[in-house]
Amino acid sequence: MFNLKSLTAAALVALLAGCVSPPPAHDYTAFKEADPHSIIILPPLNNTPEVIAPYSVMTQMVAPIAESGFYVFPVAVVEQTFKGNGLTVASDVHQVPVDKLQSIFGADSALYITVEEYGTSYVVISSETAVTVSASLVDLRTGVKLWQGKARASSAEQQNNSGGGLVGMLVVAAINQIAETITDKGFEIAAITSNRLLSSDTYNGLLYGPRSPSYGQPVPSEKKK
Repeated sequence: MFNLKSLTAAALVALLAGCVSPPPAHDYTAFKEADPHSIIILPPLNNTPEVIAPYSVMTQMVAPIAESGFYVFPVAVVEQTFKGNGLTVASDVHQVPVDKLQSIFGADSALYITVEEYGTSYVVISSETAVTVSASLVDLRTGVKLWQGKARASSAEQQNNSGGGLVGMLVVAAINQIAETITDKGFEIAAITSNRLLSSDTYNGLLYGPRSPSYGQPVPSEKKK
């Protein structure tokens, strides 16, 4: 029986990290059967007070989907199409029947997104910009959910406030908050979140699409089964 007090901080962190299990691997059966070639990104639901959040997240999701091998409908064209038909609110767009979406855009599938966290917060001696997003991919031909996931990224992962004592940490946190708010750090963090959520090269991400050289190959979560 080991003595917890005798463990160094580094050893304790390593021990705790080893006890954390990855989430269960996705079941890609429906995804493989549907074999979607194209994806339309619907305007995200925004559960945050940040007005810019859905636009920031939506534009950052194009790259990981395209790089995974799927054709992505231009988000600006999609949004304008909805507005031209009187659908200006994301919640209304999400209620449109899947067969209607399919007939309008001709897409195989649609990505339904919810922004759960977006922006910079300041708590005593730390400041972070975080973005949390959940999403699901639905087959527009059948209405079957093919995939779903959730991811989070934070600027705190890149920060080091260890120097200068308490006063130093307070100053650094205040400076980080100002800088991240002015420069909209959320846009950068949204890109990291989107990649973690959707990239075929990440655990439980999308399958490789038909435009990818890895099309038909197992994704990381399938290799660990």
